[in-house]
Amino acid sequence: MQNRFYNLDALRGYAIFTMILSGSIAYGPSLPAWMFHAQVPPPTHQFNPNLPGITWVDLVFPFFIFCMGAAIPIAMNKFVMNNSYKQVVISAFRRFALLVFFALFLEHFKSQHINAKPNNATYFLTLAGWLLLFFAFSKFTYFVNKKIETIINLAAMLTGVGCLIWLPLNNGEGFKIGKSDIIIIVLANMALFGTIIWWITRNNLLLRIGILPFIMAIFLGSKIPESWNALLYNLTPESAIYKFYFLKYLFILIPGTIAGDLLLKYKDVKSEDFRNNNYFKLFAVVLLSVVLCNVIFLLSRQLVLNLFITIGLLILAKILFNKIILNNKKIVELFFYAGTFTLLLGLSFEAFEGGIKKDFSTYSYYFVTVGLAFYSLIILAALQTLPLGKKIHHFLVLTGQNPMMAYVSGSLLLMPIMHLTGINTYWDDMNSNALLGFLKGFSFTMIVCLITIPFTKKGMTWKS
Repeated sequence: MQNRFYNLDALRGYAIFTMILSGSIAYGPSLPAWMFHAQVPPPTHQFNPNLPGITWVDLVFPFFIFCMGAAIPIAMNKFVMNNSYKQVVISAFRRFALLVFFALFLEHFKSQHINAKPNNATYFLTLAGWLLLFFAFSKFTYFVNKKIETIINLAAMLTGVGCLIWLPLNNGEGFKIGKSDIIIIVLANMALFGTIIWWITRNNLLLRIGILPFIMAIFLGSKIPESWNALLYNLTPESAIYKFYFLKYLFILIPGTIAGDLLLKYKDVKSEDFRNNNYFKLFAVVLLSVVLCNVIFLLSRQLVLNLFITIGLLILAKILFNKIILNNKKIVELFFYAGTFTLLLGLSFEAFEGGIKKDFSTYSYYFVTVGLAFYSLIILAALQTLPLGKKIHHFLVLTGQNPMMAYVSGSLLLMPIMHLTGINTYWDDMNSNALLGFLKGFSFTMIVCLITIPFTKKGMTWKS
């Protein structure tokens, strides 16, 4: 793996790990609210858009979008030397198309979406769907040359398209363009618009940041029915694939592109840069405390306490930072300042829109989670200095380098196998209490990652 930014891979790995975990832990009325999205708490788990706060689950998606943003300048940097705008546009639309196909195929081939009452044939069809995605998206250059790899990918992709068109999915109703994985659809839009925006503004950071107030203005003005803002907001050629509403996540992705630019300029922090630097470790612990403080107190609505503790911790972090001796200190400094600015900006927006919420997402949510993502990159860098932490970091890196395989292997591979073998019966019995329910999700997530990691080591990562 050449030219990798391992702390970014680790943050992506953390995001995909917790994404799978949050979707596989027990679901029931007796479980604590912190195990779920803040807007769908127990006992009823009914969506309540008026309920403010965030949990660890609400950090998952923005962290992943932040990582996608950071990866854009890293991936597109190869086109900078020859100033190839055409290649950037082709790459952006290609990635958009692949992710849209991925989102449609994944949702259609989930067992419960093939047949409302799945049987063994249903589960085998779901497994076949995983295999098609494997051959459509995997890199095979470890085994064959690039030309043969392209033929394999294309043949599997065309077979997948044929399956969507002709198989009696959706209880026999067939293909529905409205049936897609919304998370992947949002990522497809971010990949398209984020890549083009980054390319246009790659030499003008102020212009890139300046785009965000205009997007905010369109969102705020869209509430006036006859305004041009509303016309643009509602100009939706196919709502299942594109909505202007999806562009709200540019408030997370664009700061992520800035993180990517900084990584390209100042390089990543490696464990050997600070192996004996205890001040850096303490600095990271304080930043972790900031993350935990904001998750806990924003959910419990102790807003004034949260603000004062956050400011106090950040002052302490600054004092510790000044004592750090580090070969690559500049990138840590810039991440710390960027995280502090966006976190405090997000807390300043907290009272707006009825408090911080993931759904419907608020400006406070965007900026707070961006700030915590910047801090998390520093925390993960420090994790490498600990014996156990280094192993955890490596585990997250290998998972984060192959996120698409990890994302689908639970629903399209592991779950069908569990049903076919009867293991799911024992699995469902673990829903009785919070501890067993969490262990259930943790075990499921670990198995999915352990399925994914061997392919990562062989270079068989899924591309998009």
